[in-house]
Amino acid sequence: MTPNAQIIVTGAAGFIGSALVGLLNEWGYRRIIIVDDFSRADKVPNLEGKVFEARVERDAFFDWLRTERPAVDFFFHIGARTDTTEFDYSIHQRLNVEFSQKVWNYCASSSVPLVYASSAATYGAGEFGYNDDHETPFKLQPLNAYGVSKNEFDKWALHNPVQPPFWAGLKFFNVYGPNEYHKARMASVIFHSVNQIRAKGEVALFRSHRPDFADGQQLRDFVYVKDLLKVCVWLMDHRPASGLYNLGTGKARSFYDLAAATFAGLDLAPNIRFIDMPVDIRDKYQYFTEANMSKLREAGYSEPFYSLEEGIDDYVRHYLAPGKYY
Repeated sequence: MTPNAQIIVTGAAGFIGSALVGLLNEWGYRRIIIVDDFSRADKVPNLEGKVFEARVERDAFFDWLRTERPAVDFFFHIGARTDTTEFDYSIHQRLNVEFSQKVWNYCASSSVPLVYASSAATYGAGEFGYNDDHETPFKLQPLNAYGVSKNEFDKWALHNPVQPPFWAGLKFFNVYGPNEYHKARMASVIFHSVNQIRAKGEVALFRSHRPDFADGQQLRDFVYVKDLLKVCVWLMDHRPASGLYNLGTGKARSFYDLAAATFAGLDLAPNIRFIDMPVDIRDKYQYFTEANMSKLREAGYSEPFYSLEEGIDDYVRHYLAPGKYY
């Protein structure tokens, strides 16, 4: 895609969306239409220094499209309600399902290629594995309303006979990295760990409430946002077969390893203690996630991923410690 291409990014003021705008700018893209709810002051720094062509409020977006009729070359739909502790499904239905259906229908009717954010939360407790084939979504039982909404849209997309010329639904695993300062409780464990170390000199991790996992040995596939962004742009440029794609590293790591790497990024020795998991998430907690990355690899993506230690070191030293944004 040439740098003169016009690109839409939803969720552009948020964590992943703002970082994607930053990478697109680095690669020469300036004709970007950013879409979000821009009312939150704590998201404003995410967009400082970013270059874009138009800024459109989320609730006015589809009216804006009908009025302005932009000649869009690619659509990144990153925006979503991502709070896994929001139990009112109607909110997820409106923002994650119905809004996404409107995006899809626009891309299909206007012949615009689409990459959208799905989630590893769709996999629930992992009883059906972590394979991004197109049969598994119809078996899955996500553990929270957010995961349900993401899976409902995946299923809707897979069964829809009317499709964009290319589409990819990316099942993001545990993403961490710069520009998540505003996410509060939903920010990564690395972000919270740095704050705990600064305040108390220690990191508190959840105890395990399952006998088959030791405290701190709950395992997740942690993926650095810079890797995720590179995959997004690669899909824009290469457009392999349309469908769902896992986006993790393919290597599960423990929360203990994560905390130890965070201390290392601050040049400190680990000081880790364990606390009880909040009751409201205890029965909806994923103890193991690990992306099967063979589909993306077989599609031609060959770039290496940051290891957990490499990604955390870059994040802590270059962003969290000095308080910088991407």
